[in-house]
Amino acid sequence: MCGIFGVIGHIDPGRAAACRDLMAHRGPDGAGLWTGDGVTLGHRRLSILDLSDRGGQPMAYADGRYRIVYNGELYNFVEVRAELEARGETFVSDSDTEVLLAAYAVWGPDCMDRFNGMWALAIWDDAERTLFLARDRFGKKPLFYARTGCGFVFASEMKAIMPLMDTIEPHDELTRSSRRIMHYESTDECLIKGISRFPAGHFGVLRDGELRLTRWWNTLDHVMDVPDSFEERAELFREIFLDACRIRMRSDVPIGCALSGGLDSSSVICSVAHVARHASGSRISSDFQHAFNAGFPGTPQDETPYARRVADHLGIPLTTLTVDPLASVNELYSQLYLFEEMHLTMPLPFMLTYGAIREGGVTVTLDGHGTDECFAGYLFTAKEALADAGCNIRAARGVLDAFYYGRPQSTQFPATPRWKFVLDFHLQRLSRALKGAGGVSCRDSGHPRWKELDHLTRILYVATHESILPTLLRNYDRYSMANGVEIRMPFMDHRIVTLAFSLAWDDKVRDGYTKAVVRRGVDGIVPPDITWRRTKIGFNSPVVDWMKGPLKEFFLDEVHSQAFGQSALVDRELARTRLEGVIADPDATYAQGEAAWTALLPYFWEQAMLKGRR
Repeated sequence: MCGIFGVIGHIDPGRAAACRDLMAHRGPDGAGLWTGDGVTLGHRRLSILDLSDRGGQPMAYADGRYRIVYNGELYNFVEVRAELEARGETFVSDSDTEVLLAAYAVWGPDCMDRFNGMWALAIWDDAERTLFLARDRFGKKPLFYARTGCGFVFASEMKAIMPLMDTIEPHDELTRSSRRIMHYESTDECLIKGISRFPAGHFGVLRDGELRLTRWWNTLDHVMDVPDSFEERAELFREIFLDACRIRMRSDVPIGCALSGGLDSSSVICSVAHVARHASGSRISSDFQHAFNAGFPGTPQDETPYARRVADHLGIPLTTLTVDPLASVNELYSQLYLFEEMHLTMPLPFMLTYGAIREGGVTVTLDGHGTDECFAGYLFTAKEALADAGCNIRAARGVLDAFYYGRPQSTQFPATPRWKFVLDFHLQRLSRALKGAGGVSCRDSGHPRWKELDHLTRILYVATHESILPTLLRNYDRYSMANGVEIRMPFMDHRIVTLAFSLAWDDKVRDGYTKAVVRRGVDGIVPPDITWRRTKIGFNSPVVDWMKGPLKEFFLDEVHSQAFGQSALVDRELARTRLEGVIADPDATYAQGEAAWTALLPYFWEQAMLKGRR
């Protein structure tokens, strides 16, 4: 887990090191730079496996032909190494990097089919004078590239490329509007013109200045046959999930968990404890008893009591960070610079949580991201599940119960009478039928397997591969790596994701519960009052409470400042109106707060990324 940088062309080593070190937060444990004939590779290291210098990068293959810079973790490196050793390969380190490089030397790009992990990597082939770039299946690790006066440049973050560009211009459509804020991460478009995002699940070869991309992973190519009964399918999920946790426990440093108290993060930490009690294996850390929670006392987003319930169940300490926005707001601009992107909520609590984790001596967390997108945790998917239930009254009632009782209840998340909730969803179904809507589509709609997916699974496929999840994976990479912390995500194990899209809709929404197969799979591992708790809150900034309370003066000062009045990106009238509306409305909803923040965000982003405000 690190930051990578490289130039295929010519650059002064000092300038290259300066660009690389703009990502020092990603790799606070070391730095490396290698320069060859027309190629420079740079690396910032966060030491997780083999803490010695033998695990440093850039790293060369034994014969010197290949040299790698790599950001990520290969969780099954123990098994891949054993396979390579059986073929006669030898190793001088205990790192996953050396295993990855040897695998590429032996199998070429096909090596990635053997990998279980997350990565963005670059391998220079000195014999062929080519650069091999690749990104993991779902884009958990970032990779950007651009063509500059120095040549072809790549890096883990845009800020490392920007000093080499002649001009820095914002992408107007993406920066001025929130319309695509959850949709651009799965494209090659970036907030800075001239920089491109390398696509997830692809590899590329740069030869003679031309980059040719190849898609090496498509989830629909791997859809599997599943057992006949729901109980057997839940048991299959449980088996894969426990193994996904087991291999993600491989670490030479302490590991922990960002524990909200919801089903997802609780499933992870309880499964980690279960694995520690019942399994054994090479390199599995026994130092896992570290749970961290961000608390928002007095707000609807506070789930601390649930997190404490889980920690007490496991008999491990819980470190609760009480987020004080007033004490942290001066860090907002530096946080947005580290974050680089735009999102619907303020980064403060997320950045502070992973900062507290690092300060607590933990540099690896196993977190619960990916469950909602793969297994139907979001309310907006209800109408698709209803369409699948069709005329089955019992199944339709189970869908409505699952999503109705799963909503948080507070003034910021307004309650809807049950009769109106039911009526609204049936009216949506009728409206779609009358319009002859063709249903959900995506870039994989032409795949032969697509037509086999039900309505719910199709919308989850889009959420997982094109909209919500790519955005959240990016966000949590930035939140954690801004603090030198690595996040591992058992629910994003490709075997779990593949299973999710091999299951029918009623394995996900069943008998009044969302994420049904997950709940049944972890039943007996997670406390039952957590497993079968329906209400979903989610980890978000309590932006309404902050705008009305501790940050009211900060926001009002900003929207009446000279810099705000001169901003080239923000719609000043819209932003002021939305902010003042939240402040004035005693019953302002979370949606209103989110809308106010996104209207203000272009200004804050401009100040942080383009104006150098910290």
